[in-house]
Amino acid sequence: MVLRTALTALALLALPVAAQARDQLTIGLTQYPATLHPSIESMAAKSYVHGFTLRPITTYDADWRLACMLCTHLPTIEGGDAVRETAPNGNPGIRVTYRLRENARWGDGTPITAEDIVFAWEAGREPATGMGPAELYRSLHRIVVVDPRTVTLHFDKLTFAYNAINDLRPLPAHLDRAIWQEDARAYRTRTLYDRDPTRPGLWSGPYRVAALTTGASVTLERNEQWWGDPPAFRRVVIRTIENTTALEAALLAGQIDIIAGELGLTLDQAIALERRAGNRFRIHYQPGLIYEHIDLNLDNPALADGRVREALLRGIDRKQIVERLFDNRQPVAHSFVNPLDWMHDESLPTTPFDPDGARHLLEQAGWRPGPDGIRRNAASERLSFELMTTAGNRSRELVQQVLQGMWRQIGVDVRIRNEPPRVFFGETVSKRRFQAMALFAWISSPENVPRTTLHSTEIPTEARNWSGQNYTGFRNQEMDDLIENLPLTLDRDERKPMWRRVQEIYMTERPVLPLFFRSDAHVWPRWLDGVRPTGHLAPSSMWVEQWRVTQ
Repeated sequence: MVLRTALTALALLALPVAAQARDQLTIGLTQYPATLHPSIESMAAKSYVHGFTLRPITTYDADWRLACMLCTHLPTIEGGDAVRETAPNGNPGIRVTYRLRENARWGDGTPITAEDIVFAWEAGREPATGMGPAELYRSLHRIVVVDPRTVTLHFDKLTFAYNAINDLRPLPAHLDRAIWQEDARAYRTRTLYDRDPTRPGLWSGPYRVAALTTGASVTLERNEQWWGDPPAFRRVVIRTIENTTALEAALLAGQIDIIAGELGLTLDQAIALERRAGNRFRIHYQPGLIYEHIDLNLDNPALADGRVREALLRGIDRKQIVERLFDNRQPVAHSFVNPLDWMHDESLPTTPFDPDGARHLLEQAGWRPGPDGIRRNAASERLSFELMTTAGNRSRELVQQVLQGMWRQIGVDVRIRNEPPRVFFGETVSKRRFQAMALFAWISSPENVPRTTLHSTEIPTEARNWSGQNYTGFRNQEMDDLIENLPLTLDRDERKPMWRRVQEIYMTERPVLPLFFRSDAHVWPRWLDGVRPTGHLAPSSMWVEQWRVTQ
């Protein structure tokens, strides 16, 4: 009797422990966000955290369809809540009316209203704020507040994506507006998103930020003011483990439950893990609009020469890289347009692996072999570049080493220097402080017009408070004109030749060295269901309320 009672007691004690184990979800990823502000700087780690904690007005879903999140329905021209008009500049414009969900509110219970949209627009239109994307705020020339939950946006351009306002992120006017009004230029360092990120009123998603350990983790708790379906877990802990080998070890040791595919294991690691421990985890390989590439700093005198840029690309055997490092599961990239996107043009001539042609181009550019095999110019300067990426990412570090060896074969010296992601993205890349080459990935939405990365007005400068993502410093008037006109061309068939020309300029001017399109490896436990990777800019965490424990 005593033994039975003791066993019963032990069983009862075990129940809360088991429940507790499913009460918290611990996620590992390789980056820590440089900022938590929704509209300052672009970083995948921040987007992943925001998937749990914020809701945009519109976004593309896992099926690549535009969908409402904060709005009640998508306004359309056919439905009458999007109306063509003539803009003040005389151009064809459009006014689009959005209705916010009645029960949408910030984590402190304050309703999300038109004023939060107006504040985001006011701050974004002020160049000193340094928010992006700048073109959105320029084109949106007027907002009319119809009522606290309804706004009409007036754009001075009618674009094919007229009702996609994914980047117009509402900001809590009741908390941050006064800080911005006090000093717009200093706002990016004084916003509550960075000074007091655990303030509940900053967050609008199923979770809110409850605690942070800078560089190491973000702890999320259920948002008691969340208006949607309740999420399965009381707490979500997002741990940053920048070294992918250590990330895998933490998973196998049970220290984390999920490795986020958006910022997780390299493909080769995931394939090896599946062979060793596939019975313990679900591993999903998601191809998508994730473009691994090398940004070239075109202010570097050697890289300003198009012959040098072409030689560098001809010196890379990209086919060998994807075969040997990634089991041929990632396609070689020839431009930023992924074959999964409809406007990809496979008829364009590509740059092959051609080391002899690369050497000839470097000779033409005045770079001749020196006594150590590294080329020198007439001033005896060595053809030497610094190649940077995110420290701890095993895949990128392997690619760096392969590139270093390949380029040495054509007489180019490459020095590798890496930084933690929050420094690399938060300072070095965003402020164009890389000396020559920056290896990283762009993640885009379907048919994404590359204004922020290729238009000459999007080159980050101190005067613009470092807004913009044209980190190469690329300037091409024809590209600027195409980027201006592409969104205005509503007929897809008419856009196709324009997209072809965009790709052609990109592939001949080579401001960027394309490498491959990434497939992300999402790893989650077999007791978790409902995770839907998207393959584009919106992270899987955006639909966390659909995640469920199955065991």
